[in-house]
Amino acid sequence: MSKALRNIRLPRLDDPICTTRQRKIVPHEFVLEALGSVQYRTRPMFGCLAIYVEDKIVLILRDKREGTVDNGVWLATTQQHHESLRREFPNMRSIQVLGREVTGWQVLPADAPDFEETALRACELVVVGDPRIGKVPGARRAAGSKRKNAAKRSVIGRVRR
Repeated sequence: MSKALRNIRLPRLDDPICTTRQRKIVPHEFVLEALGSVQYRTRPMFGCLAIYVEDKIVLILRDKREGTVDNGVWLATTQQHHESLRREFPNMRSIQVLGREVTGWQVLPADAPDFEETALRACELVVVGDPRIGKVPGARRAAGSKRKNAAKRSVIGRVRR
């Protein structure tokens, strides 16, 4: 072993350099437990936790310290399903942080008296594959990207000529 290697001081395990980044707490973790019978994956999104089943985003779990009005379980849906979902979830409403009056995304608010019960019911709907909950992400973006790429190609084509 070289003299240089012998003089390297390894950090102790309690040294801050050795600590791993602490995992974030999963908001409303009971939701993940309720989805246990279905294959799902999670991804961080906007400081929240997005839940995907197959190719669809189905729920987002949100529990932030500031801007708490939209904390709860976000349902990925469309406006055509709002009325039928509202019959099952009377406290469901549009997400306010998105800024529009009515959005496709709806929230089961964490401060509602029946929050856990309705969140568990939403999980049941996801598990049985209810078509009212879930969206394939990126479909809108892909069409826009194709137009942008086509425009770029036409500009590049004009420059080369």
